[in-house]
Amino acid sequence: HCTPELPGSIHEGGELGYSLAHAFGAAYDNPDLLVTCVVGDGEAETGPLATAWHSNKFLNPIRDGAVLPILSLNGYKISNPSILARISSEELESLLRGYGYHPYWVAGDEPELMHQTMASTLERCIQEIRHYQEEARSTRVVNRPRWPMIILKTPKGWTGPKSVDGHKTEGFWRSHQVPMGGMQGNPQHMKVLEDWLKSYRPDELFDINGTLLPEFKTIAPRGDRRMSGNPIANGGIVRKELRMPDFRDFAVSVSNPGTVEVENTHILGGFLREVMRKNMTNFRMFGPDETASNRLQSVYEVTQKTWMGDYLPEDEDGSNLAVDGRVMEMLSEHTLQGWLEGYLLSGRHGFFHTYEAFAHVVDSMFNQHAKWLDICKRDVPWRAPVSSLNILLSSLVWRQDHNGFSHQDPGYIDLVVNKSPDVVRVYFPPDANCLLSVADHCLRSRDYVNVIVADKQLHLQYLTMDEAIAHCTKGLGIWKWASNDDCGTEPDEPDVVMACCGDIPTMESLAATALLREEFPTLKIRFINVVDLLTLNDQQEHPHGLSHRDFDTLFTPDKPVIFNFHGYPWLIHKLVYRRSNQDRIHVRGYKEKGNINTPLDLAIKNQIDRFNLVIDVIDRVPQLGSRAAYVKERMKNRIIECTHYAYTEGMDEPGIRSWKWPY
Repeated sequence: HCTPELPGSIHEGGELGYSLAHAFGAAYDNPDLLVTCVVGDGEAETGPLATAWHSNKFLNPIRDGAVLPILSLNGYKISNPSILARISSEELESLLRGYGYHPYWVAGDEPELMHQTMASTLERCIQEIRHYQEEARSTRVVNRPRWPMIILKTPKGWTGPKSVDGHKTEGFWRSHQVPMGGMQGNPQHMKVLEDWLKSYRPDELFDINGTLLPEFKTIAPRGDRRMSGNPIANGGIVRKELRMPDFRDFAVSVSNPGTVEVENTHILGGFLREVMRKNMTNFRMFGPDETASNRLQSVYEVTQKTWMGDYLPEDEDGSNLAVDGRVMEMLSEHTLQGWLEGYLLSGRHGFFHTYEAFAHVVDSMFNQHAKWLDICKRDVPWRAPVSSLNILLSSLVWRQDHNGFSHQDPGYIDLVVNKSPDVVRVYFPPDANCLLSVADHCLRSRDYVNVIVADKQLHLQYLTMDEAIAHCTKGLGIWKWASNDDCGTEPDEPDVVMACCGDIPTMESLAATALLREEFPTLKIRFINVVDLLTLNDQQEHPHGLSHRDFDTLFTPDKPVIFNFHGYPWLIHKLVYRRSNQDRIHVRGYKEKGNINTPLDLAIKNQIDRFNLVIDVIDRVPQLGSRAAYVKERMKNRIIECTHYAYTEGMDEPGIRSWKWPY
């Protein structure tokens, strides 16, 4: 594999399917770059690779570089023939022409002849690419060329042993990886290996000390023309810092907490618009046909969606298409994230957004990228830091009023937190000002995967910008205005801790707190909100984690904690399992109970709603229990009433929909 330790690589290739998307990502906004990408005929069978051929519909010959795909048609995978090698040449060529390419064949098994054929074909392809680019750049007219590509048809295991132990090897699947083993105990295999290596005539290339002969040294490229020395393959070297607007300029005015509603991601969209305006050559946004859906459409005020396909007259009416657009939309999360990874690894910046439930489509891609970054940070000091992979998850589980159960899955973050603590960060901003602060931090960061979870619907706003900055800097904290356990000069001793993480659970926890303060005026409540999920982890496990002392100071060492969480509840238990008195921490979250529900009905089904939270407090605070029986009954009645109203009216009660923080 072409691991991070290998100079010149931006693509390991361990998990197949992403080579072509990475190549195009590196070519975007790199007008002088030519990326050659070798695609194995086995990799070509993967869904991501089969779709990535369409990347040529997004390549602008004026501002972008070019990609020269080389389909390596050697016929076999580990132990199977490849599909593309077992169809006719005409059918394969028609397929690639259908993708929009001009395929050139280089086929044979005689090395000397193949070297010459390959060299002349490469020259022809490069001339063709340069012609398209020069024509577009001189006329400033952008048409989509039929870019060249090469079909390289050679035997599998070419120039290796013809056979091993009487079995055909070269030109067959047995030549995959290591075609023979047992060297220590099998002299015949050792002889085959020796003859194989000697067939490359090393004595003609190296002197007796193993040094490359001078006449060959002079032929080799020098400096950054060497494949291993190309600075673009060590993108942090050529990376330039983003020119950032002041995120405070986009602040939502909050005079009283929990009384004003805005669409949080719409506010973020205004900020991203200005980021785009200031960085029109090294910043792009990526999303699967969801920029407007996720309320980020303000970016269309400064740029549009990249589109090199045909145009229809009606496209002028709100389609936001342009050959020089900088918003990359395609209904393939694989291709989008592959583009972005290639863009980042070659020194640029980007922002990827997608529906929360469908981030799973690319969770193994995230896994591979996180591993790449982890190795770079731990073991490869010569690789300069690159911009972080920033991912916004929106259209969240708790607001699927018309999409239903298929769109309800917050489990992507469960995968993310399993990766190296040196690489991953997960943020749950509760309101727009916190979202702005988090987004600014993430866009400035390097060598991380930052996951931001924020909904697109109208939500209450809680913190002023100064409060939001302080809150996000700490990662979690007490909201004094929602608490009543501050005893002034006396030690603070809450009866219960109401904790929350996520925008919708935060509102329900606040509503529950308001009910508790109304029903039990003497009950001391401490309200804690978590923005940086991994602060809950042990300090020894994650650099953002709280020490045990700090955790106990906030959450107390022994008081009941009712934790309302955005995702699956056991993730919180996993993060805090080393904390004192585990059984006092009671977590509510998504439990796979859903359909096409109103917001409160869905919350009730999963018991993250205000009424169930009040019941949880009654059941867990010793001085309540049976003495709060009538309140508990009222909460149960409200659950029945609200559920009935939702089913009969198709919406939540007016008092639920218009709820504001009353204190």
